Amino acid sequence: MDIKVLGMGCARCHDLEKRVHQALAEAGVAAEVEKVEDIQKIMTYRVMATPGLVIDGVVKSAGRIPSVEEIKNWIQEKKTQ
Repeated sequence: MDIKVLGMGCARCHDLEKRVHQALAEAGVAAEVEKVEDIQKIMTYRVMATPGLVIDGVVKSAGRIPSVEEIKNWIQEKKTQ
């Protein structure tokens, strides 16, 4: 599983990254988490507001910080596919 946190390094982006790591730990799933701060790379996902969260190439959220439970649900969905 490949997870990307999109953002320019603001506090909200750091909070999202922490929540992703917490969700992975609670779900017992190992995944690569990459922080993408390059605006050109962020734009390739058509994300206009950060922070953004991408799981296996699919944008799951943009412009908000999803809850740990919500992130865990997305991770579980990918795990069962």
